[in-house]
Amino acid sequence: MRRFTITIRIALISLSLMLGCAAAPVQEMSDARQAIQAAQAAGAERFAENEYQEAKRLLDLAERQLDQHRYKRARRTALSAREQAILSRQIAQESAESSEVP
Repeated sequence: MRRFTITIRIALISLSLMLGCAAAPVQEMSDARQAIQAAQAAGAERFAENEYQEAKRLLDLAERQLDQHRYKRARRTALSAREQAILSRQIAQESAESSEVP
């Protein structure tokens, strides 16, 4: 009986770990959306068009992966979208600052 109880506990712990890894990347998706909004507000559409469009493309891809329940891929893609959006915001800010210099 004790061996059965231990086996059940191990199975439940393993199942919990697997389910935790397979959760939808809600926070990552939200972070990517916010980063894209910040990039847009900084003028990335004008000053860092390629990087900004890539961030949006990656977010769209992450949303499709999420719809297909490919959560690990969606998480990685959303993180990449966020990084790309941050890069586009930085480029836009630097470009905007340099264009203000007389």
